[in-house]
Amino acid sequence: MKDFFRISRISRPDLRAMVDRAPEAEAIAASWIERVRPYAMEIYVLRRRIATVTVVVLTALLFVHVMFGANGMVVYKKKRAELQSLRQQIVQVQQDNDRYTQQIQGLKSDQAAIEREAREQMGYAREGEIVYVPSAPSKPTVPANHTAKK
Repeated sequence: MKDFFRISRISRPDLRAMVDRAPEAEAIAASWIERVRPYAMEIYVLRRRIATVTVVVLTALLFVHVMFGANGMVVYKKKRAELQSLRQQIVQVQQDNDRYTQQIQGLKSDQAAIEREAREQMGYAREGEIVYVPSAPSKPTVPANHTAKK
């Protein structure tokens, strides 16, 4: 409402000047319309082609995003293979755990298992048994001359 009252406050000479320039403004607007009209008509005629091209481009961009984006199919396949590998590792580790648990239980309760472990690790033997201990491998000798071979 304040703007309305402000318009009414325009002095008569200013209002008269604006009214006098109105035909000039209309002529400028008409010339702009005539300049833009051919381009607008061309766009109007090509609107279906433009829409088709736009849809194709958007579809291509969506496809690229779905395939190669941060959470795309390529990443999904890699993560799925990694998951399968980790599951196999879990199964292997659980089997190792079960085997070690059985060994521990055997060492806690089975005298034969205790004896076997002591014989293997400490080199114990029963009466009449002979224990063969391999000698440590010797280091290779270094040649006396240090000349480089060519």
